[in-house]
Amino acid sequence: MSLTITDVEKVAKLSRLALNDEQKQKTLTELNGIFDMIAKMQAVNTDGVEPLSHPIEFAQRLREDKVSEPERRDDYQKVAPLVEQNLYIVPKVIE
Repeated sequence: MSLTITDVEKVAKLSRLALNDEQKQKTLTELNGIFDMIAKMQAVNTDGVEPLSHPIEFAQRLREDKVSEPERRDDYQKVAPLVEQNLYIVPKVIE
């Protein structure tokens, strides 16, 4: 696939970009380079290649799941205006 200056002008107009002739030519060259790279990548035979979830395979180090803070729910709810079944009761704000 190859773009033309007209294509770049259409994209620039849709993007609300004001490009001069030099910028249009540079953009055309860069976009065509991207499309060439995509075409090369699509030409690679990937039959039998398993997809990866991450390009670097590694084992994640997991830490032990321990409680590190003391339970202070009762202290916090003592000062709340209204609590019911360990939930804070607030006024209805949306009808």
